[in-house]
Amino acid sequence: MKKVWFITGCSTGFGRQLAQEVLKAGYRAAVTSRKMEDVKDIVDAYPETAIAIKLDVTNEAEIKAAAAEAVQKFGQVDVLVNNAGIGYFGAIEESEEAEVRRMFEINFFGLANMTNAILPIMRKQRSGHIVNIASIGGLVGFPAVGFYNATKFAVDGFSESLSKETAHLGIKVTIICPSGFRTDWAGRSANNSKIVIEDYAPSAHANKNNIRGYSGNQPGDPERAAKAIVKAVEAENPPLRLLLGVGALKGARMKLEQLKNDIDTWEETTVGADFPKEG
Repeated sequence: MKKVWFITGCSTGFGRQLAQEVLKAGYRAAVTSRKMEDVKDIVDAYPETAIAIKLDVTNEAEIKAAAAEAVQKFGQVDVLVNNAGIGYFGAIEESEEAEVRRMFEINFFGLANMTNAILPIMRKQRSGHIVNIASIGGLVGFPAVGFYNATKFAVDGFSESLSKETAHLGIKVTIICPSGFRTDWAGRSANNSKIVIEDYAPSAHANKNNIRGYSGNQPGDPERAAKAIVKAVEAENPPLRLLLGVGALKGARMKLEQLKNDIDTWEETTVGADFPKEG
């Protein structure tokens, strides 16, 4: 039998596209969403290999129930894709605590709790692949999305540690780092801060307007991204991080150059922070 995928946040964007791609390829899939009607058409098109499961990743009871339902239906979970997430625009000083905490609950704690619900299943199988949808914003910080960056940096660090904890158990981990794609992320899936501080007009506000302005016209193709994710999961040696989009590639290379410059320029100071070697 084909592998079983469990995908969160399938109502729109990457999650929806990936669910369709996975099912089209003949895999079995647990297709999850907060609203069942949002994924009904996907499941109806693949009644033998798909199941719709109601899931709000901020609800721990629903997480446990969803994992149990997937195993009851398919007997296993081979690939977990933590895709559910939201955005939020505002300079760090402008950002509202309630909105920031809500974003962390969805983007990070929901992902972490979902992972912990599936890990016992994969440990028992001694196999599995956890795919966490992060962002190029989990490697590079940008103005106007500082707290969003923080959630994705958290996902990146969590995932890298997880990969080192689970490799000997046959469980692989891949972090997906997209740049701008034509999903709802920069549209209805991201709120603006209600606080506006004009001093941030040239930085945070300018970048927010830029991102909002090209919503719907981003260079990234969600269908191609979904195919790329499937390709990575099918690979014998999948990457720990998979960059998606030219913008992600440029951003990552720029970050590497900045890191190298700081490391090389301050090497003497770095080494000098240790106790002197004896003798």
